[in-house]
Amino acid sequence: MQPSDSPVLPALECRALSKAYDVKRVVLERLDFALGAGEFVAIMGDSGVGKSTLLNLIAGLDHADSGDVLIDGTPVSTLDDDAATRLRRQKLGFVFQAFHVLPHLTLAQNVALPLLLNGIAPARANEMLAAVGLEGRGDDMPRQLSGGELQRVAIARALVHRPTLILADEPTGNLDPDTAHEVLALLREETKANGAAAMMVTHSEAAAAFADRVLVLSDGKLHATHVRSSHALRPSDE
Repeated sequence: MQPSDSPVLPALECRALSKAYDVKRVVLERLDFALGAGEFVAIMGDSGVGKSTLLNLIAGLDHADSGDVLIDGTPVSTLDDDAATRLRRQKLGFVFQAFHVLPHLTLAQNVALPLLLNGIAPARANEMLAAVGLEGRGDDMPRQLSGGELQRVAIARALVHRPTLILADEPTGNLDPDTAHEVLALLREETKANGAAAMMVTHSEAAAAFADRVLVLSDGKLHATHVRSSHALRPSDE
């Protein structure tokens, strides 16, 4: 059998993506962007420039005026609500500033939620807790954890179902600098170890330094600022 010559699809592709809220407020204007498997990209920009809108469009939670978003080759605009929900459950993982760890569930139960939603046995939950430095903590409750530990749980939950793409919205906004450093190093390491791509929205230059590429959203477009060297793992290394 001959090897396939089919090109590898990007984890995420935006094609001529446009969104405006009125004639005076164009948020995205024919934005083109691609993100490969294993790539970690940071999106920066002023408040109100459209970073959250971009994340919502990628997640299928909002609709573009024109253009399209493709997740693992699937055009989001072609999906009905049920299919879009299935795509989010199967292909996407989310990390939020406020953690969104459910207080009435154990850590293992929180991490297992994406597995249960996808009809998968929850055995991998404890494996992912161990991967983020919380081995043996599966029966603990969220109230027993620090903010940094809660974000570790959120990272484990985002990756447990082996998604194609991680969307992280200000993942260290509620953390002190040292804890933020640890969490970002972990997010980068575990995203790559699990073969996912990641897009992180942040206002922090220190956080953006963990990304392979840093892009700034302005005037409806993404503009490249710098590309990270492949060996760099910490902001202090640069």
